[in-house]
Amino acid sequence: MKMVYICSPYRSDIEANTARAKRYCYFAYTHGVAPIAPHLHCPLFLDENLPDERQAGIEIGFEYLRRADELWCFGDRLTEGIEMELQAAQHLKIPIRYFTDRCEEVQ
Repeated sequence: MKMVYICSPYRSDIEANTARAKRYCYFAYTHGVAPIAPHLHCPLFLDENLPDERQAGIEIGFEYLRRADELWCFGDRLTEGIEMELQAAQHLKIPIRYFTDRCEEVQ
């Protein structure tokens, strides 16, 4: 099964963005891939408000990205974190697919 890194906003509205990321993961799952969304996983044990732990979450996310077969980017806002993830994926030559917040692919 292909592993897909799910990329979407998190910090600006954590509650709403967490709900969206869950929906994006479910969408990916229904399309036959194994989704990984570090911004859903890491806050379970790291505190986003502590700089060292936020940085650790970013580094863990990049480890997941290195192992991903594709990156799927959702939404119409490219945050600073998303830009970093997209640049890393390009550097690693990981295919990137773009989707709206309604899970419609953008060509």
